[in-house]
Amino acid sequence: MVDASAPSRAGRVSLPERTRSPWWELTRRLLLALSILVGTVALVWFDRDGYVDNSDPANRVSLIDALYYTTVTLSTTGYGDIAPASDTARLVNAFVITPARIAFLVLLIGTTLEVLASQGREQFRISRWRKSMGHHVVVIGYGTKGRSAVETLVSSGQDRESVVVVDPGATALAEAHADGLAVVTGDATRRDVLRRAGVADADQVIITTNRDDSNVLAILTVRQLNPDVYIVSSAREHENAPLMKQSGANSVITSSDAVGRLLGVSSISPTLGSVMEDLLSYGEGLEVAERDLLVSEVGKQPQSLPDQVIAVVRDEKVYRYFDPVVTQLARGDRLVVVRPARELPWAPRPGTHDEELASDDD
Repeated sequence: MVDASAPSRAGRVSLPERTRSPWWELTRRLLLALSILVGTVALVWFDRDGYVDNSDPANRVSLIDALYYTTVTLSTTGYGDIAPASDTARLVNAFVITPARIAFLVLLIGTTLEVLASQGREQFRISRWRKSMGHHVVVIGYGTKGRSAVETLVSSGQDRESVVVVDPGATALAEAHADGLAVVTGDATRRDVLRRAGVADADQVIITTNRDDSNVLAILTVRQLNPDVYIVSSAREHENAPLMKQSGANSVITSSDAVGRLLGVSSISPTLGSVMEDLLSYGEGLEVAERDLLVSEVGKQPQSLPDQVIAVVRDEKVYRYFDPVVTQLARGDRLVVVRPARELPWAPRPGTHDEELASDDD
């Protein structure tokens, strides 16, 4: 069923709201109002020679006169046929009647002003957000897979402000905002929607919709807008994975096959299943990570390193640790290792203690 309101929301950028205490907002507005009042009083007082007081025979304006003039002017009341003449009456008018009058005006038109201010503030935030976008990650589809992908990125050090979600659903919009993410509402197969998400300047795009045909169309559109972006896509069916790679995806993860294998492994060996689940989870137990090669590790065999090396990346190709091509590690290699998720005294992470890296530039 198509949402009737979808066309009006298509391509709309929506940023997560910044929640603050109501008392903080009230105090902030009162301080702003007080600063305007004090500033205006000071302006009138310093220019008092340009004002006259018809109730004063000498036509002199005192500080109390300046305060009175400011309060009746800012409250848009003007001058009536009855005007306070004594200092006491003017002080009462300035500190009691005028605040009550302003409170009434706020209650009367406050809602309209709040809506206008919110719209202007939202447009300003979106404009500032667009200027700061670049080298970010676009996540198309914010279901279970998309949300897990974002949490993994954030846990690995990715800033939430550099992640943009594209999804047409209201539920995804609410969940992404609750997670502190910016959202572009709309169909990811449309170019204008992806342009609003800044796909042309993104470093990575993760595609996790629930339909393989939508994934293929999204891949084609993304690749057309940004030929150099790294695209990772999910596939529900294994036979659709080659089509997604031909469409331009750099990596395709078949969700049904991965879940099926994990279920099969767990049924054959519950212990092995728990280890596999541990490797797929982030932050506890074991993790699979990619790291640079250290200078002290050049020329060594992968099996001799403290980390459990399972693959070596050389010249953009991945070799298993037992492949004869990587019998000796060389400068520029990167290692795929299994290690503790947290650095422990008995298993310090190489490269985190100012060790020299063996990059090609050294």
